[in-house]
Amino acid sequence: MTVDDYRRIVLGMAGAVERSHMGHPDFRAPGPEGRIFATIHDTHETGSLTLTPDQQQRFLRDAPEAFFPAPGAWGRGGSTSVRFAAADQESLGEAVTLAWQNVMSKPPRKPKTARPVRAAKRKAAKPVRAKGARPRRRPVSSRRRK
Repeated sequence: MTVDDYRRIVLGMAGAVERSHMGHPDFRAPGPEGRIFATIHDTHETGSLTLTPDQQQRFLRDAPEAFFPAPGAWGRGGSTSVRFAAADQESLGEAVTLAWQNVMSKPPRKPKTARPVRAAKRKAAKPVRAKGARPRRRPVSSRRRK
């Protein structure tokens, strides 16, 4: 498989659109939220899919040369990377379909509510001096000694 084969499979999902995220292509499910279900990494040799941890384990077991967990917490949460050169069309198509179904089945996000605007902190106004008046000196006891 090549990056172009991967792109063709991913864009074959109903309503999928290609956009850009953090400098690399991503693929989003239809709708106003446009959740990402697949990406292409910077090298164009690998990509990522949004699977569940159980789904990820199945692909890691069945095709360990093609699928591997994403680094860190993303990988522990099910985000799965795929090596295009090692993947076959059938397993990749199944993984893409599951990733698309996963994001489509998520409930809509709660709308963001506007935070109340805090009043700006006001600086204490400096006392107004009469024109030509000298500044008041601190008492001797509070002056710093040299």
